[in-house]
Amino acid sequence: MPASPRTTRVVVIGCGALARELLALTRDLPGVVVQGVDARLHMRPERIADAVARQIDRARADYGDDVRIFVAYADCGTAGTLDALLEREGIERIAGAHCYEFYAGTRAFAALQDEEVGTFYLTDFLARQFDTIIYAGLGLDRHPELLPDYFGAYRRVVYLAQTDDPALTAKARAAADRLGLAFERRETGFGELAPAIAAAVRPGAPQPQVHR
Repeated sequence: MPASPRTTRVVVIGCGALARELLALTRDLPGVVVQGVDARLHMRPERIADAVARQIDRARADYGDDVRIFVAYADCGTAGTLDALLEREGIERIAGAHCYEFYAGTRAFAALQDEEVGTFYLTDFLARQFDTIIYAGLGLDRHPELLPDYFGAYRRVVYLAQTDDPALTAKARAAADRLGLAFERRETGFGELAPAIAAAVRPGAPQPQVHR
């Protein structure tokens, strides 16, 4: 049953690609509600800020203007438009450029990039939804001849695994094979997402200043 306006103290607004992880991290925390944004915007980052803005309005309409809101998005390709929105609204987000960075950890991700800049990353969600979000999302199901245009500069797929799931590992490996790329798996768990959510929802955290 959803939390009531009277009992809700924190709303976490996050990418739908993080839904399982966010629900797992907040499941036992009273007064914390998760609101998701369509994961398909992973492929349309220019629409993310507007989608988050709508969720902010929804949260305040449902739970009051003084409800604490935390955004579980990195910049995610928004080119600063998400940060501009959150600065106006007095809302914090998880640090980083994208979910790959906060799953792997900032230093570990930088090392991965130093090893091979031509790396395409998968998470549990993207391994699970590769065919619909990535392959069909880029139109490769209809135009496979475009594969070299999209992935010709890549050399490997690195699967940043949140869980130890052989079935998902097999899906990630199959995705790499489909793209014609080498495959590596790195188990990250929730990475820096877990402490970020814990800090955001801790009792007594200061309420944001809402800018209108």
